[in-house]
Amino acid sequence: MAGELPVIVDPEMACLEEYKPAVLVEASLTKRNDFGLHAGLAPLVIALGPGFKAPQEADYVIETNRGHNLGRVITLGQAEADTGVPGDIAGYTQERLLRAPADGVFETERRIGDLVEKGETVAQVDGQAVRAGVSGMIRGLIRPGMRVTAGLKIGDVDPRGEKAHPNLISEKARAVAGAVLECILRTYNI
Repeated sequence: MAGELPVIVDPEMACLEEYKPAVLVEASLTKRNDFGLHAGLAPLVIALGPGFKAPQEADYVIETNRGHNLGRVITLGQAEADTGVPGDIAGYTQERLLRAPADGVFETERRIGDLVEKGETVAQVDGQAVRAGVSGMIRGLIRPGMRVTAGLKIGDVDPRGEKAHPNLISEKARAVAGAVLECILRTYNI
């Protein structure tokens, strides 16, 4: 329908043959190409972050690491390697992440935008508590009922609290989305 953008979650890319999209954006942020992404799967293939090479695996790779290159369009080569360290927000990095304490099913009644205190239980995985490492606002959270593995990032707490603006697009997401749009405009000469 006019004015709408279809988004399909399809890790196996089974829908490509049926839908034949003009643009394929690999946005799982898994930081590796475990599923055979390659240029030619669609007229335009765009990959976000490390683990992908342009032009072999994608026509364009977008830098997702915070810093001066955030949102850079890469036509030859790859994004910066995964540092394993989340971006610094108000002096916090690792401690703001929520990670699964065990393999199991993620369960929570909390929502993005909820305020939490350091040490407060935010969720459970296989009966084990997931506790906030900092006080702040829940800014990211996977869906309840998802099967997770020990150590997997399942959410994050923004230490800025009410100033975190959970209903607005972050500066990082805006830069990456703008780069995707730039690739589409370049390709289709719009």
